[in-house]
Formats: sequence, C-alpha cells, structure tokens
Amino acid sequence: MEKIQHKTMKVNGISMHVAEIGEGPPVLFVHGFPELWYTWRHQMLFMSSKGYRAIAPDLRGFGDTEAPPSSTSYTAFHIVGDLVCLLDSLGLDKVYLVGHDWGAIISWYLCLFRPDRIKALVNMSVVYKPRTPSIKPLECMRQLYGDDFYVCRFQEIGWEEEFAKVDTKKLLASFYFKRNPNPPKMPKDFANSFNPPPYTLPSWFTQDDLDYFASKYRATGFAGPFNYYRSFDRNWELCAAWTGSKIAVPVKFIVGDIDLMYNIPGVKEYVVDDGTGGFKEWVPQLEQVVVMEGVGHFINQEKPQEINNHIYDFFAKF
Repeated sequence: MEKIQHKTMKVNGISMHVAEIGEGPPVLFVHGFPELWYTWRHQMLFMSSKGYRAIAPDLRGFGDTEAPPSSTSYTAFHIVGDLVCLLDSLGLDKVYLVGHDWGAIISWYLCLFRPDRIKALVNMSVVYKPRTPSIKPLECMRQLYGDDFYVCRFQEIGWEEEFAKVDTKKLLASFYFKRNPNPPKMPKDFANSFNPPPYTLPSWFTQDDLDYFASKYRATGFAGPFNYYRSFDRNWELCAAWTGSKIAVPVKFIVGDIDLMYNIPGVKEYVVDDGTGGFKEWVPQLEQVVVMEGVGHFINQEKPQEINNHIYDFFAKF
C-alpha cells in the first residue's frame, strides 16, 4: 500500500484526489457509495503487479476530492466529464475500465457517452438498463419500495445531517457487512431508530480498513454522495437523447447472488434473458456474466482474489 502514489489534480473545475500505482496499460477504477478510491486497494496492487497502471480517483464529492455545494453539480455529465478530463490530464487516450455500485452506473454512462475512450469494461453489481421514457426513476422506486426506501429518503435536503447524528463507524459497518439482500429502508427518525447489533469484522475487512473509511466520511460528511442520488431524475431528463442507445464496448459483468442490486424485482430475469430485450440486447458485447454464490454487495472487497483474476483474465484478451 505504501507504494501507491497520491496526487491532487485540477480537472473539470475541481480538485481531484487520485491514487495510482504501476506502469503499463492504464486501468481506471471507479468506486461507489459509501466508498472511496480505497475500495480498490486489492485490485490496484494486483493489476500493477501484472504490468498495468492502476488509477483510482476519489469521485467528485467523496474523500479528498472537492465537493461542489450545489446538488445540481452531480449529474452524470459532471462525473463523466471529471473522468474524461482526468484521462486527458494524464495523457491517456483509452483505458480499461472497472466500476462498482455508483461507479458501475458512472461507468455505463462513460461507455455510453464516450465509448472511444474505453478498451473494455468490467462492471459489478449494477446492470445497464435502458432509459424508460414513460416513468422517472424516483417514481419507479417509490412504486416498488415506498418513501422509506433509502434512495427516496436521500432526496430530502438535510438528510445528511440525520446521518451525521449516527456513529460513522457503526453506520459504515452496517452497510459493508450487510448480508440481507432486501432493500434498505430508512424511517424519518433514522438517527433515533438506528440500533444495529455490534458488528464483527469479517475475514475480508480489517479494523484499519474501517478506520480509514470512517475517518474520511467523518471529515467530509455525506452531502456530496447524497447528491448522486438526488441526480437520478435529472440524469433521466438530460439523457433523453440517448433513449434506445446501447453499450458499445466489450463487457464482463460480475455480481453476488445476495447483492441487493441483483435482488431487485426483475433483475435476475433481465440478466439471464434469451436475447429479446434483456441485458445482452442492450449490451451486445457482453461476453460474460458471473454470479458469485454467497457474496454480498461489496464484492471486490469481499472476494478480492477472485475479482482480481476476473479483471485480469478479461483485460488480457484485448
């Protein structure tokens, strides 16, 4: 870990923290919530040992990267713009791409907007689904899960202050170590009702790992990350011109079978469809889908060596 280099770069009008290690073909790692560049520590060390240049930024609003105050500054155009500007600043024309959670969503958008910059993609947890013109994302989520669904709750301005009332380490542990694939629900009095059982560190996560994540979230809070969720409908509006568009890069998709994203109604059927409107229809160069048994949402941390091998084996083909 001490060999990983850290720097701050000016991209797209903000200061971005970037972690980097290795030399060779570049691999861009895009993290999710509630995570940071650090979520890719295992993959960065492995890929650099295999002759690749591993690059992992803190996304806009996360960790040591600048967090613009307005929620309107967190659309897919802003985040993808940050990453394209980062590649330009690093002098990189095309990269291999790896994403997870929100990083998976952003990676789909990056491939949708700028496929010319991506050699191949390994994406985890969140499938690509085409834009549905007839219904906005938040309306769909409310119909499925109600107002207490975490994404719907995050829409409330000031909800980050509710999160700040809870012990950060316990809060993050409740996310990272969750084994229940049911959708997270958060009542209005979340801070008062939050009473998880004492967490036990799993074999794949150390106290130092938890301390690092907690220290960064204590320092920055959750306003930046929540603004990604507050951009769902705005992204839907802005991306109307891409209605019906498909992902035009080679893809491997990996998910755990107890990942909450895999257990959203209809997702399993969509992933294994017969090619008439499902995942393969919208990602024509989808070369492989890997469903890992007994694995939760934070798959690249829970099963690092398996994920390392999947990434390396796929990118080595190109």
